[in-house]
Amino acid sequence: MFEKNLTNSFFAEHYSSEPTAIRIREVLNGKVGFYSVGLYPASLAYNCALQNQGLNILLAPRAGRELFGAFSDIDLAEMDNAIKTKIKSMAISNVDKSGRYNTLQDLIINCELVVLSSNSKHIINDVDTAIKLRKELKRDNVLIACLVGSFCHDEEKNESFVLCEKLNNLAFFSGFHRHGALRNPLDSFTANFCHPDAMNAILGAKLLNKISPNIQVSAGVHNVEGQYIKAAKNMSSILAGFGHAFHKNNPGLLPTLLTLLLDQCLDQAAYVSMRRTDREDLYTKQPFPITELGYSVQRIDASLLKDGDFVQVRDHTFSQLTAMVADVRGSMMLPLSGRPTRNFQAGEVLAERMIEFKRCPKGVDEFMEWCEKSGLKRGALEGINSLNYWPHILWKYSIPLSNSSMINLLYMCIFGPPAIKKDIYTVMTKSRELTNYCQESVKSFQSRKISDLLNNLHLKTSIDFINKSLTDQDQLLFDLNEIEFDNRIESEKKAIYNKVIDYIETSLIRI
Repeated sequence: MFEKNLTNSFFAEHYSSEPTAIRIREVLNGKVGFYSVGLYPASLAYNCALQNQGLNILLAPRAGRELFGAFSDIDLAEMDNAIKTKIKSMAISNVDKSGRYNTLQDLIINCELVVLSSNSKHIINDVDTAIKLRKELKRDNVLIACLVGSFCHDEEKNESFVLCEKLNNLAFFSGFHRHGALRNPLDSFTANFCHPDAMNAILGAKLLNKISPNIQVSAGVHNVEGQYIKAAKNMSSILAGFGHAFHKNNPGLLPTLLTLLLDQCLDQAAYVSMRRTDREDLYTKQPFPITELGYSVQRIDASLLKDGDFVQVRDHTFSQLTAMVADVRGSMMLPLSGRPTRNFQAGEVLAERMIEFKRCPKGVDEFMEWCEKSGLKRGALEGINSLNYWPHILWKYSIPLSNSSMINLLYMCIFGPPAIKKDIYTVMTKSRELTNYCQESVKSFQSRKISDLLNNLHLKTSIDFINKSLTDQDQLLFDLNEIEFDNRIESEKKAIYNKVIDYIETSLIRI
């Protein structure tokens, strides 16, 4: 699909003293271009126009789209006309007197950094077009970035993936943006600009940091992990919205639910990080240590005991990017003023309709119909787009089901077969069932096996194993995998949350 090690840098050649110094000054004095102006870039532009006299943003709407097309009539009526005029000036080309909008070509000619703001439907084509235009225009040192918060899918290979993994050097820009908040003159915005080369990350962050005094952008090298977190966050915020709406009267359940959603987003990204082909280069081939970018420590690794040795299984270094983590937290919170994120709103719709119909949605089409009737546009709900490819992602990145149990539950609620949806509905709507699911679904295979042993103490097999584990612990995990019960507790007597866990465990495999 793409040239994997595609060059994407502010620097056309290797660092050298005089050309590098000149180029740094060029970049810092340059402009940022946003192509495909949806709600996010338009709101950033509004904040820029609101706070700054010198405008260093250029906008280019997608062909056939209106500049303010992402906003509702109510939103537009509330906007200051002088501010809207400033935003229009960012989007009008100065090449001729036609008053036409800028194009992607205009941005590549006039900007040092071009952010492709497209959603998952358009981003692959947009990246391909931008790379070709950059070469044709002899502007190879223009840096290309994206902010798409969804997984992409290759129909020919039937493969889902994180785009930044396919294009190692594609920059990623993300921060916490709540619907309408950036039009508030008092609101602040934090973000990370990530590129696997620290120098490019720093320059991109400084350039974006100039947009507005209310916008603070920090550099990071974890573009793959950042993009994964955003996709996982968009899915998780649907379940967070559901939890806030359906279980609002249960003060104890929500903290458990929201904590799990946050922890699992980060755990999943840590597994994805291990799959990077350039992971070691992030830490060993930088012009200076990543601690100089704001990371507290150089490396955070997680290991487990396997076959008598400690094996590194997860890389959590990215979790030091404060803005990324804040984005996850903020997207799962119900704000005191304004509206929550659009994926959160989709979760609220899910709760309202499940209360009304006393069932899960029949499928994704019905759920999208519910969302659209509530005023949510299909193209804005990147969480649903990602959820559609969820089984592929689990398999591709070898994410354990115990580290993804909450998104697994949401997936089954929307995409699962009718046979299991009655039980899924019970787990999601009964506080005690959901609490037990939260507790039990995060256990590993070995932990669940041991729990099974303890629940079958009437059997000789269980007693024998427990006796042996107390005297010969070296063989514990090996023997555990071999144990099966002939007279275990019947499935019909199992708690509903356990039935759901078992079903998810056997069904979410490679498609």
